[in-house]
Amino acid sequence: MGSIGAIAAAALFMALKEDVQKKLVPSLLSFATGVLLTASLLGLIPEAIESSGGEPHFIMPTVLIAIIGFFFLEKIITWRNCRDTTCEVHSHASGPIILLGDALHNLTDGIVITAAFLTEFHLGIIVGITIISHEIPQETGDFAILLHSGYSKKKAILFNTLSSSTTIPAAIVAYFLLDPLDVFVPFLLAVSAASFLYIALSDLTPELHKNTQLKYIIQQLLLIIVGIALMWVLLSLGMHNH
Repeated sequence: MGSIGAIAAAALFMALKEDVQKKLVPSLLSFATGVLLTASLLGLIPEAIESSGGEPHFIMPTVLIAIIGFFFLEKIITWRNCRDTTCEVHSHASGPIILLGDALHNLTDGIVITAAFLTEFHLGIIVGITIISHEIPQETGDFAILLHSGYSKKKAILFNTLSSSTTIPAAIVAYFLLDPLDVFVPFLLAVSAASFLYIALSDLTPELHKNTQLKYIIQQLLLIIVGIALMWVLLSLGMHNH
């Protein structure tokens, strides 16, 4: 399901002229900020808590530890690319983190879809359609983040599709091992949420602060709100079906 969203997002972007693509990336970063914050705070974390039997005391520490882990991961990536103590922090580190979070997110999607189909066929169809509908805007934002992180268009498409394709093997494995895997789902959701929060707040938000012109600030706020509103609607329509 995630790979469909990734391919659709990439196809939409690649269909545009190159000068339009360059102008669109900053706008997509604002949109992605809203999408990632909403997906994590209103989607993944509540779902993780619900999946764990309503135990936030297990889920929230997992989110916290994962955020610290992503901080160290970004430090390692930055250190490898820049040994000079005066070197500015690169935005390139956000690429691997968003890919990891996306892979974990789609991994849990595969497990969720299998569980839904094994419960009732029509429930599986509903869940599948819902996941595709909220993956497309999310994958569009992820694609923009990868481009901003220095990936070429071809690499962004390739890695985004690969990270999204974890849904299929997860669904197959979950079919045979659903009960044992069920224990890990809340924690996978929590780590995925942490990656989205970390990228939105540590990489994208500082990037948005670089332009201080009023018209751009208004544009950024509007696009963040659009991202929030779109994900909120999609999540409210579909998350309860999980």
